Amino acid sequence: MAGDGSAGPGPGPGPGLVRLDLGSLRGASRAPVHLLPCVVEHDGSAAVDRYFTPAIRPQGGRSEKAVSFRGRSLQGQEVPVPQGYVGLVLKEDAQPCLEEEEERTVRVKSVFTELTAWNLEQAPSGDDGILMAMSWPKISEGLHAPVPEEEP
Repeated sequence: MAGDGSAGPGPGPGPGLVRLDLGSLRGASRAPVHLLPCVVEHDGSAAVDRYFTPAIRPQGGRSEKAVSFRGRSLQGQEVPVPQGYVGLVLKEDAQPCLEEEEERTVRVKSVFTELTAWNLEQAPSGDDGILMAMSWPKISEGLHAPVPEEEP
């Protein structure tokens, strides 16, 4: 596995192994990411820059936004990726495997340093899963930091 431009655990393939093509990171573009509170029954590219992005309006604070999607009011907030991290949009070129034993490879389609999280009717809050997830690296760092010994 070493030197083949992929990342994956262990010396050989295991059940459900997914490899990341690290070579695809070099050519990855930066793209805006929107986390919508719905399921869109489409798996492919969409004209987001043409129809969705121009309709976004600033709302309240600097990082708050509003838009209407299929007639529903969405409130959004820009959420930065934690310092020292980068977000990856991954794509699997081949059709997903149906057999658990088959190895899969994904490549990096784009990278991002912030995303816009959207909720129906109200702005995302500290109770939203994505905001809690983005605070986890800082919490983890504190949990795993060395504890100084107390002096007698």
